[in-house]
Amino acid sequence: MAKLTFYGHATFGLETDDGTRLVIDPFFGDNPACDVSVDDVAADFILLTHGHFDHVADAIPLSERTGATIIASYEIAAYMEEKGRPASPQHIGGGVEYPFGHVKMTPALHGGKLDLPGGEKFTTMAGGFLITLVGGQRFYHAGDTSLMTDMQLLKGLVDVAVLPIGDRFTMGPADAVRAIDFIEPKVVIPCHYDTWPPIEQDAAAFAAAVGDRAQVQVMMPNALFEF
Repeated sequence: MAKLTFYGHATFGLETDDGTRLVIDPFFGDNPACDVSVDDVAADFILLTHGHFDHVADAIPLSERTGATIIASYEIAAYMEEKGRPASPQHIGGGVEYPFGHVKMTPALHGGKLDLPGGEKFTTMAGGFLITLVGGQRFYHAGDTSLMTDMQLLKGLVDVAVLPIGDRFTMGPADAVRAIDFIEPKVVIPCHYDTWPPIEQDAAAFAAAVGDRAQVQVMMPNALFEF
């Protein structure tokens, strides 16, 4: 079974059946919802949905320590290569086969600024990831996004979906429920909420609103979910 660890905010670790370790949107040191140091995290691949600081802050330190390849949009991958880090560029709608499975970059409606030193010229589009593991599990991390009708194209393709519910900067709980109607995942995990006061939400109320549409797995930081 694949093992999913929530580190707080939008940061997740995913260990595949064969032991490959993925880290999505590494944000550890300045993450008030996380008490894990980047120095204690293992990674073979790092996936970046977009360039905002709360999603890329620890990408370079983690890659430097572990040698992990960074999977990101073409522009962010180019920046990482300039910094001497191994990178695999993708872009919206494109997929790549990796040893652990297939990764397709999906659309997201959000800002594209790269909040790293010298990153101003690398502005890019935000995205999400649809990951189909060799073991057959289908995992979708929506990234920071609003509700989009494009999500209907994911219907029947997702077992576990990670969706933001914080509102203000992403879709809120009501729109996340509509996203579940579009996608019809088996399990939904809310993220990008309660990290700071402006994005505080009631996860229990969200779960109640989802009802029988999907199993809602509310994960506390450092919690583990297997699928």
